[in-house]
Amino acid sequence: MEKHYVSKRSRRQKGVLVFVAQDADTRVFCYANAGVRKQKQNDEILAFVDYWKQRTGRLPEELIFDSKLTTYAKLNRLNQMGVRFMTLRRRSAKMMAAIAAEPISAWRRIEIEGVSRTYRTPRILDRRITLQDYQGPLRQLTIAELGHEDPTLLLTNQLTRSARSLIRRYAQRMVIENSIADGIDFFHMDALSSAVAMKVDCDLQLTLMASSLYRLLGRRIGNGYETAKSRHLFRDLVDATAQVTIREKEIEVRFQKRAHNPLLLAAGFDKTNLPIPWLGDKRLRLVFG
Repeated sequence: MEKHYVSKRSRRQKGVLVFVAQDADTRVFCYANAGVRKQKQNDEILAFVDYWKQRTGRLPEELIFDSKLTTYAKLNRLNQMGVRFMTLRRRSAKMMAAIAAEPISAWRRIEIEGVSRTYRTPRILDRRITLQDYQGPLRQLTIAELGHEDPTLLLTNQLTRSARSLIRRYAQRMVIENSIADGIDFFHMDALSSAVAMKVDCDLQLTLMASSLYRLLGRRIGNGYETAKSRHLFRDLVDATAQVTIREKEIEVRFQKRAHNPLLLAAGFDKTNLPIPWLGDKRLRLVFG
């Protein structure tokens, strides 16, 4: 246990630092580490790259992450490996003063299409910059009128991609933050049951497994449930009463009539016929009233 800043409580307190990564397409958590130490937290992004290459045989195509996750030296390592990345740059008073001094003519306005947000026409500054511990140029997009009091500073090694495309892509990071919020709200990811490292790892693993199963359930049901929160899936599809009948070769689970049963039938759950070896090779069958 080490002291970390907890934004939810706006203070530093003892806790466990956890790193999680989510696949942008499937919205499933694909990596987690509950044993991150403060002195090694800046290496975690490179550890994820090694894990991804080991599992898939190739480097990740693009990484989008928080500014506190790593350092400029680690960004240089990612760039040398050919991994595209996007992250935010931490603001300073000197930096904000320089931005405020920019003439109006230096800014240009763009329209962000294909996203549901109030602020769709921000003003931007598109600059090539150099940073200490980073070899070569970086691209910095300064984005104003995006719903925040101060401009957002976006750093990337993608020098030729359109600014509109970069901003739209980075906005998708909020989906990941929403998934983490869902994990905290429904699976209590921020309230692991023990300070013992082994139990914390087990709690996190069970949380990720449960989250993945809910995402798979949503994808199988379809009809908008692919992006539904876990609590919504639980309320509509999982939280149901049923009569369980145990026979010699079969366990029958007969659900009562519910408004959402047709969705489960359309997804083929009534054809469930799964073996359960640890119960004497009985088979599980679902029946919907």
